[in-house]
Amino acid sequence: MAEDSVLDELLADARERMQKSVEACRHELATVRTGRASPHLLDRITVDYYGADTPLNQLANVTASDARLLTLTPYDKNSIPLLEKAIRESDLGLTPTNDGSVIRLQIPELTEERRRDLVKVVHGVGEEGKIAIRNIRRDVMQDLRDLKKEGEVGEDEERRAEAELQKVTDAATGEIDELLKAKEEEIMSV
Repeated sequence: MAEDSVLDELLADARERMQKSVEACRHELATVRTGRASPHLLDRITVDYYGADTPLNQLANVTASDARLLTLTPYDKNSIPLLEKAIRESDLGLTPTNDGSVIRLQIPELTEERRRDLVKVVHGVGEEGKIAIRNIRRDVMQDLRDLKKEGEVGEDEERRAEAELQKVTDAATGEIDELLKAKEEEIMSV
């Protein structure tokens, strides 16, 4: 049956796109600060390097020296002031110090209030991921309706595909909920 392959392709495409949204959400959550030093904290920071917005991790080697210290070794020593400025202007609340060749970022203990703020940020990231998944679901539902309208699939096949699409959507949003729960526990643990 030709319509089955069309529906299977639509569902496979939806699955793939939803999985990419989950991965994007996972990556974004990794950049949210917890009490520990992680090189991923700086993934979202871009530096105005000779007029081009350049990701910080392309201008410096970032390592977690210990649980509360990040060390940045710039590839170009002249970029140190630019790197420091970008870090200070970010929403991370970190103050860089340098010795002329290396930038150090001391990760302070999180206060209870800051932890709650970070949980709100995490929930915002999660909600963006869920919105992306719902948008994919809406697009595929529209494609299904169009196929039915054009007579390429019958009503039963459309309903079956919609039910399968809902299962895929629920699985993807469930995965984001799990990521959120784990990140929230990580932030709130002292």
